Formats: sequence, C-alpha cells, structure tokens
Amino acid sequence: MKFLSSVLLVLMLAGCATPYKSNGLAGGYSDLQIAENMFKVSFRGNGFTNLQRARDFALLRGAELALGNNYKYFVIIEEANEVENQAHRAPVEAHTRGHVYDSGSFNATTRFTGGQTYNIATPSSTNTILCFKEKPENHPHAYNAESVYKNMTAKYDIVEWDDIKANF
Repeated sequence: MKFLSSVLLVLMLAGCATPYKSNGLAGGYSDLQIAENMFKVSFRGNGFTNLQRARDFALLRGAELALGNNYKYFVIIEEANEVENQAHRAPVEAHTRGHVYDSGSFNATTRFTGGQTYNIATPSSTNTILCFKEKPENHPHAYNAESVYKNMTAKYDIVEWDDIKANF
C-alpha cells in the first residue's frame, strides 16, 4: 500500500505530460553548446509524455537557441529518439479478518490486494543542431527558427518569444 501511495503522490505532483521547461525531476529540456554555431539539445518526458511531444520540444529548444544566438536557420545533423520502459510492481498485501467463537472454533478470511504491474514509458529526444545566419544552400531541410518557434508555441500554447528572450 505504501508503494501505491507513493506512486499516486508522484503522479498527482506530476499531474500530466512534462511541460516545456528546463530539465527537472519530471523531465524537461537541456542543451550544451558544442561549437560557436552547434548545440546538442535534449528533451526528456515523463510517463504522461508521448514521443512526438518530446521530439517537438527538442525542436522548439533548438529554435530558441538559434534565435537567442542571432541565427535564423538550423539543421539537425544528428537525431536520437527513444522510449524507456520501466515496469513497477505494487507489493502484495494480505488482510485477514477472523472471529473466535465461545466454543473455541474460529472462522477467518484473507483478502489479498496489490501485485499489479504498471508500465511507465518515458520518451526522450536529442538533436545536434548546426545554426546559420542565412539559409544554407547545401542543406535543403534547414528549419526556419522563427517559424518553428511560432508553430510549436502555438501548438502547445507556450509563452511568447519576448518572455523567453529575457533568459538569454
């Protein structure tokens, strides 16, 4: 019962899919600048986050980094997506109730609870991006950072760019 209570508490605190935020206990984004115009961007979700959301948020963080460093375009030169599955089993508990009669006989019943297995899938997406001031001719799949930013913030109802710019 303690395990199940703990799981329920964590789920209530997490509430829902990982929001778009810096990496924390329930997931989020992280990034690392590798070169002047190259970044490694990751987003890790929780058990309520699907892989598409993790991919979108890694893409959004790439757009933010490009814009925040005065680049207009970026390309993904390496991408890795995965879903980690973890099985958690609730402990089995036995509850016995009984009655002893005056004659010395007794009657007892035992009820077992728990033992369920819960699968928790946590997705993550990691992109290595290369940023450009002008649209690169040799990369036909270059992302327009401003377009990606606007589309993703609208899709997930995330705060505006002016609020994000303050963090750079």
